[in-house]
Amino acid sequence: MIGPEIDRLIQLLSRLPGLGPRSARRAALHLIKKREQLMDPLAEALAGAAARIRTCPVCGNLDTIDPCGVCRDASRDRTILCVVEEVGDLWALERTGAYRGLYHVLGGTLSALDGIGPDDLAVPGLLARVAQGTDGVAVREVILALNATAGGQTTAHYLTDRLSGLNVAISRLAHGVPVGGELDYLDDGTLTAALRARRTLG
Repeated sequence: MIGPEIDRLIQLLSRLPGLGPRSARRAALHLIKKREQLMDPLAEALAGAAARIRTCPVCGNLDTIDPCGVCRDASRDRTILCVVEEVGDLWALERTGAYRGLYHVLGGTLSALDGIGPDDLAVPGLLARVAQGTDGVAVREVILALNATAGGQTTAHYLTDRLSGLNVAISRLAHGVPVGGELDYLDDGTLTAALRARRTLG
């Protein structure tokens, strides 16, 4: 028989993405066995994160300062705004070090089936940022870095339509063959996207 505290720990862990009931039980047992090295520091880190981390009111990123470190960074190009679905997408782009503009996190994608419309996402804030500029600097390009899913495509089309009258260039991330990818192992959708996004050489 499992005690109520352990059962609650397992239940909470099972709500994490990628953890089912069995994985949650294993994780709970590991945490309990490594209480001093892992469980206590983790509990302290979670409490600190819950108390200090907030959503940036400007871009939607997560940070302990307001506005976030990305928005505060004076070295960033304020004329370019990269639109992403979730904070994890922002973090993924930041890991590359290839982008030095600003971001806007939508908080999801449009979905008629789930009843998610533009006002349920950070679309009004995006339109206001593009129309008014960022820190007094006009936005000249909006990059739609949305996932290549039905929801991402729908949202990209909607945003393209809404942004078209705001005198701003609109671009999308290229979709297609990944670096190191072999054509024979790619799915039909990826190959189709790669063909459509082909570029002239030379």
